[in-house]
Amino acid sequence: MSGLARPEILATTEWLAEHVGRPGVRILDARWRPDGTGVEVHRAGHIPGAVSVDWRADLVDMDQAGDAIRVASPGRVAATAARAGIGDETTIVVYDDTQGLYASRVWWTFRVYGAEHVRVLDGGFPAWETEGRTVERGAGDPPPDPLTPFVPRGPNRLHLTTSEVRGLLGAPGVTLLDARAPAEYRGYEGNTRRLGHIPGAVNVPVGSMHAAGSQRLREGGDLRDRLHAANVSRGARMVAYDGSGVAAAKLAFVLSLLGHDDVAVYDGGWAEWGNRLDLPVDR
Repeated sequence: MSGLARPEILATTEWLAEHVGRPGVRILDARWRPDGTGVEVHRAGHIPGAVSVDWRADLVDMDQAGDAIRVASPGRVAATAARAGIGDETTIVVYDDTQGLYASRVWWTFRVYGAEHVRVLDGGFPAWETEGRTVERGAGDPPPDPLTPFVPRGPNRLHLTTSEVRGLLGAPGVTLLDARAPAEYRGYEGNTRRLGHIPGAVNVPVGSMHAAGSQRLREGGDLRDRLHAANVSRGARMVAYDGSGVAAAKLAFVLSLLGHDDVAVYDGGWAEWGNRLDLPVDR
């Protein structure tokens, strides 16, 4: 894939095939199913050595009302890392089968807590399988323990709370990006107490980052053109949000690929903002 400022955070199937089984590389299978059967999907066939990770069960906490999804505590992230054999110097490769949405949420979670070497597999498991690459079945052997355990440091600048986002409204040099579908952004549909979007936010539907019917990202130049059409410019602090933090994390990943170096995800997102009557809303 061409035209990327930071290609090192996107793993190709060719690169991963060369690194499967190497010390210091750990693969996370982030394929998720709402009914909790992701582990069965993993056992039916996965990239050799991959460990199944459930982003909802392992890497998030819910607010008291059970509406807003928040990044998990440092202890829970450390426990997931230990189970997957991830240490401080480990290169982490994450994949799914849903255009990298859940893989990007896992990518963002580890980056929020200071992991330096995290990649998302372009095309995910469908690309790996379509190319006829080796697939492992069953639970697989547990990965060896890392030389040094992963110690979460953060949450860092990649993570923002509601009060922090409110404080950025109208601030020069800050671009709010709403990764939801246009109908939700415009306030035509949704499931929160109020509909619409955060004032000043521009709509960048994350589904437009892929060619129709494809699991792979568009070329870098095409991605830039689409962001430019949405008035997304270089040099600004980017804050992405959606309802659950999944599409927002995917948008943050794409922006990072293109060289934006100050990209955050609003943790809580519209699920919190849209349910609070004390916060401003545009339609």
